[in-house]
Amino acid sequence: MNLFFEEDGAFKVGTEKSSTPSACQVELPTGKRIKAKRSHILITFENPSPTEFLRCAQEEAETIDVDLLWEFSPEGDFTFGAIANEYYGAAPTAVQKAAILLKLHANPVYFYRKGRGSYRKAPEETLRLALAAIERKKEQERVKDEYVREITEEHKAPEAITAKAIELLTKPDKNSLEWKAVKEASDKISTSPLRMLLNVGAIKNAWHWHVDSFFTVNFPHGKNFPGNLGTPPADVHEELPISDAVAFSIDDSETTEIDDAISVTPLDNGRTRVGIHISAPGLGITHDSPIDLAARERMSTVYAPGLKTTMLPKNWIEAFTLDEGKASPAVSLYAVVDNETFSVISTETRLERVRVEKNLRYDLIADKVTEETIKSGSLDVPFSSEIIWLWNFAKVLLKNREEVRGRPEPVGRIDWYFSLKGEDENAEIELKGRRRGDPLDLLVAEMMIFANCTWGAWLEERGTAGIYRSQRAGRVKMTSVPGPHDGIGVPYYAWSTSPLRRYVDLINQRQIISTLKGETPALRSNDSELFSIISLFDSNYSAFNDFQSRMSRYWSMRWIEQEGIKEVKASVVKGDLVRVEGLPMAQRVPGLPELPRGQSVLMRVLNLDYVELVMECSLVKVLDETHEDDFDDEIEQEEEAGEKLSADSEEGENQTAAVENQ
Repeated sequence: MNLFFEEDGAFKVGTEKSSTPSACQVELPTGKRIKAKRSHILITFENPSPTEFLRCAQEEAETIDVDLLWEFSPEGDFTFGAIANEYYGAAPTAVQKAAILLKLHANPVYFYRKGRGSYRKAPEETLRLALAAIERKKEQERVKDEYVREITEEHKAPEAITAKAIELLTKPDKNSLEWKAVKEASDKISTSPLRMLLNVGAIKNAWHWHVDSFFTVNFPHGKNFPGNLGTPPADVHEELPISDAVAFSIDDSETTEIDDAISVTPLDNGRTRVGIHISAPGLGITHDSPIDLAARERMSTVYAPGLKTTMLPKNWIEAFTLDEGKASPAVSLYAVVDNETFSVISTETRLERVRVEKNLRYDLIADKVTEETIKSGSLDVPFSSEIIWLWNFAKVLLKNREEVRGRPEPVGRIDWYFSLKGEDENAEIELKGRRRGDPLDLLVAEMMIFANCTWGAWLEERGTAGIYRSQRAGRVKMTSVPGPHDGIGVPYYAWSTSPLRRYVDLINQRQIISTLKGETPALRSNDSELFSIISLFDSNYSAFNDFQSRMSRYWSMRWIEQEGIKEVKASVVKGDLVRVEGLPMAQRVPGLPELPRGQSVLMRVLNLDYVELVMECSLVKVLDETHEDDFDDEIEQEEEAGEKLSADSEEGENQTAAVENQ
């Protein structure tokens, strides 16, 4: 006797060899013998052979119209044998019964299985919706296949994929047909989705990939500000007294967010009053206001060569930036200093208006402000006497910090950066540098460090919560707990001098303003909101710094290409990590022999990969020179140097970010 039965969810045929009341031993067409339960046997037959029976049943099932079968089916549960009688209109053969069963089983949309050999037809409305869904899926599959064909055969990107190319890579919906097409096509031609989308023009070029992917991830609502942020209050500072200080600022020509200015006022008895004046957006940006929440979402201005995305809208920046000729609201730190020893006798913090006499531009006067012109008295720039006094004061502040640090600041090395004419990969690139420790760099940096240190202590003394940067035998971290910054050599350090560009500075400034006014500050040291701000700032600032570092690397490679450079000099930092001389770029060189830190090497440029930002190079020779001074404690001091580089200018901010990110 031959049997048609179900086993493990599949229909099988075989010949009965022996049996018991509950089971049979069945020999399959392959010769294998298995045990089949009596309850699993659906059809018995003598002829044809099991193999032929199954073939004929499958062929017959192909001829059955499933829609007609559904029409013939009764309401409620039914067996395959009963519907076979209805469908064929006479006693069906064993093959026909098996064909009906195969058809029922193969169409779960039309027929619901209710037991072995039993089914129930789907309700008409349910069936209609299910069939429509199947048709949609077939159409989507057809569209997906067409996308794959266009990419792999015509080497062009479908419009639907081009429109969301960046999102497909940064935050893909893996159920979308566009993603499925991209994945299938990239697998088919054995390349990464990113490389493929670049090759077919869905992403214009590597520059667009790096920039657009960054903003897609970090600015999901776009770079533009929402329209409900209001306008800066016009009378926010009318009641403030006007300072008698004659102030000036020092920033790069491109700087639009002028946060800080300085004044130097001679006093009697061999003393001088130095003023550090910080723009006061904290007067107009109130806690939890729409503009405050917008700034909190960003946490910082984003810098990269040729790019700047501000933390605040243009109209809010213009309302508080310290432009020359304007009396602007400011939080001022005054220090009375002894002219002979340059020791600080007293400090005072005031909320006032400050008239900035001049916005000096670093790039226009830096070559005139040298140690030689300062020492010889031949300095010929606006506010030359004030700059000379500030330089001498800054030298003393630096010396005091170095004594606490236990080692000198890393000075003398040039921090390189790019000025671009244009924006995308076709921009003309100009390489510029700023030497650490040059007079203007030194005096501005030391004034800001002095202010951040003093205000950190000021907040602590008054029991006012603040956000500090501290370092004790480890990396620098943001914290609400006052503590020393060993790397800089100060007992407290609270960023407060860039409130137009960093949200942490804005928070600290508002805390200072509230305390000065005798009001209760918006945040307390144990507020969960304060910890949330610290966490989000760390996350955003790290992402922004990483972006700036990657774009500096991109433009370094573009500059190498622009200048037609085939070989570069580099200095060993540690292991196979080298720093390319004359560029803001570090590079790993696999296989580089073990060399001492600071050892100069000559590298041959083999390939520039702008997508992965990898410069493939090989060692030409080890040079007979080292740069030990440049690399003394390099790794440990990178972040410390970054604090000093912040000089509160845009380019200083760029350098700080690049250094702190390493």
